[in-house]
Amino acid sequence: MNTNTTPPSAFPNLGSASTSTPAPSIAHGSSTAPSGGSTRTTSGSAAIASTPQSREDEMMYFQPIGAGSEVGRSCHMLKFKGKTLMLDCGAHPAYNGLGALPFFDEIDPEEIDIVLITHFHIDHCASLPYLMEKTTFRGRVFMTHPTKAIFRWMLSDYVRVSASSADDMPYDEHDLQRAYDRIEPIDFHQVVEVEGVRFTAYNAGHVLGAAMFHIEIAGVRILYTGDYSREEDRHLMSAEQPRDPVDVLVCESTYGVQNHTPRAEREARFTSLVHQVVSRGGRCLIPIFALGRAQELLLILDEYWAEHAELQHVPIYYASNLARKCMAVYQTYMNMMNEHIRRQFATKNPFIFKHIQYLRSMASFDDVGPCVMMASPAMLQSGLSRELLEMWCPDKKNGLIIPGYVVEGTLGKHLLSEPSEITSYSGSKLPVRCSIDYISFSAHVDYAQNRDFIDLISPSHLILVHGETNMMNRLRQALVANWTADGRDNAPKVHAPKNAERVGLPLKGEKYAKALGNLASALEEVGADGLRAVTAKASGGGVIQGLVVAKDFHYHLVAVDELREFTDLRPATIHMRQYVPLDSATWELVVWHLGLTRVGSKSQHKAVHRAIVSDVVTVSLAGNLRELVVEWVGTPVNDVVADAVVAVLLHVESSPAAVKSPLRPIRFPCRPLTYSSFLRFCHQ
Repeated sequence: MNTNTTPPSAFPNLGSASTSTPAPSIAHGSSTAPSGGSTRTTSGSAAIASTPQSREDEMMYFQPIGAGSEVGRSCHMLKFKGKTLMLDCGAHPAYNGLGALPFFDEIDPEEIDIVLITHFHIDHCASLPYLMEKTTFRGRVFMTHPTKAIFRWMLSDYVRVSASSADDMPYDEHDLQRAYDRIEPIDFHQVVEVEGVRFTAYNAGHVLGAAMFHIEIAGVRILYTGDYSREEDRHLMSAEQPRDPVDVLVCESTYGVQNHTPRAEREARFTSLVHQVVSRGGRCLIPIFALGRAQELLLILDEYWAEHAELQHVPIYYASNLARKCMAVYQTYMNMMNEHIRRQFATKNPFIFKHIQYLRSMASFDDVGPCVMMASPAMLQSGLSRELLEMWCPDKKNGLIIPGYVVEGTLGKHLLSEPSEITSYSGSKLPVRCSIDYISFSAHVDYAQNRDFIDLISPSHLILVHGETNMMNRLRQALVANWTADGRDNAPKVHAPKNAERVGLPLKGEKYAKALGNLASALEEVGADGLRAVTAKASGGGVIQGLVVAKDFHYHLVAVDELREFTDLRPATIHMRQYVPLDSATWELVVWHLGLTRVGSKSQHKAVHRAIVSDVVTVSLAGNLRELVVEWVGTPVNDVVADAVVAVLLHVESSPAAVKSPLRPIRFPCRPLTYSSFLRFCHQ
């Protein structure tokens, strides 16, 4: 078959294949709703009658490759409608080198479109330079402005400390700098859209700049909390509740079913323990992350020392050059902190401490008496906090206060079991005689806060991550039991996947088209019982016709004559031509099979053989008299008519009449196929 067409302009994803074909119509009150959702239309919008989709097209896949039934190396894959997102890209604090990375061998980094980083802690961002510089990843990376500002220094310190204990560091300073340059910073509440994926960062209340991300893909909305806190502390606001509804909630489960004691009680116990250690002449070691909870504890201690003159001869050291550098970031983004700290900043800088000294190095530390030492890392795996622990743990006058969550497999977690001895870096055994206490100032939600937030969001699916297996399962059971006791019919379906386990969620997002131009003025929005319906004011049965133009999961209904005004598309007419061989049959027999009267006219030089079928398809005899030329304008309806005509023409050669003279009456032993009989057959 030979097909000649005129080249059309690019015309992707249109509701009508041709400008001469009626476009999808919108009837009075018509709408579609997502599976399990409610009907929704918007002003000047009209619902699209969605065609049945394959089951695979409606599936969203979620796969943790880190922090699945564990805490550490948070990294999650989200796939839906051909889009692939990575949520966080952290390293495990209990491991070194390549062993600390997420399970990248489970994925193809080249498929990742977007990476969203929630905050600057090592277990949420430290594997990002490896992904960006050592793999085939070519997507885009987003994080908030404070997170990017601290990310560079935080990971530079991580590389320096880790290099001393690992021979297979996954990246170096040069990789880090190149990755940093490619990161795109965003603001809270800024709506960002990348190829149909729309996302917004909301304050998570965990550390400065920590975000939870509200993501929308093809009408399906996902909320990824990252680490979040619903309790306002001395300098940070609590986590926000996004305004938009959520279909899938990906939520941390760090503390499982544990509830925190009230903040005032925790602060009182903390300062009391510190007071006891220094009063007996001991050194008080507080291992902390360089940034995050450290600033909270500094505010508490500075205030307590100011109120107790008898302690002011005891020095408080903050052993972190990194934190000293990053204090400028805290002062820059004071507007992201709570009202209490902003009021203080109006008169003086609350992060310039009177009773706290920054310790540049151990060389400048004179270990001659009681003191309070805040040092990183928080898990005591390496670095200064580990060095000080080995120096001080044999003395019963000294004390260790662990102020936050410690990950399974770290020395910090091991010390909570109060062992009689530990193994030093050199391999020798050290007795543990110092006091060991745990007070959680960790900015993670407890059970009650997590449960209440989940109930506020009210998702269709809840995915639990960032929790040890036991904690996660107990939280899952408690939530289900609570919803069952309340008789809740629309309770979320709870999923708790392990690392590399893929969860499939059947989801169908809302589809609605926004009418533009003249079509928008023909729509009138009517309210009834709080619901919205769309009615058409057009004449002729209330039908509005136009083209549905789809791009990146957005749909617009546009009149054909306004296509140039509202889109980059241009209408085009496709002229179709097909040749059918003609060997023994004559033109008169062709006309007879088509059910037409003899069509043709004689010019001065030659006869013109041309027939028009149904005002759509033109059949003519080629100049060589051995072929029929079938021509039509390509549209879905015209194509059907043309197919029928070609089917009849192909039957002409095999007709008994083809071997007889068409000028004499012909008697057929059976009824031959004609165009009209073919149409009747198709109708039946």
